[in-house]
Amino acid sequence: MSADLDQAIVQQRAKLLALARRINPRLTEDDVLSPADFPELSRDPQFNYEDGILAGLISAQAVLRATAAS
Repeated sequence: MSADLDQAIVQQRAKLLALARRINPRLTEDDVLSPADFPELSRDPQFNYEDGILAGLISAQAVLRATAAS
């Protein structure tokens, strides 16, 4: 399960970066980590939705890791 989740996170990060670059072709992976610095990203509902999906996947990964460690 963890490997599947890891792969989903990798894919979602790539999807988010591709979307961000459609909005602004100059954006880097680091830029996408701080979308508030780029008003065009902050205003885009699809970007915000996809960013929320990524946040949820990362949260699920943290829960699984914490559960496995205990």
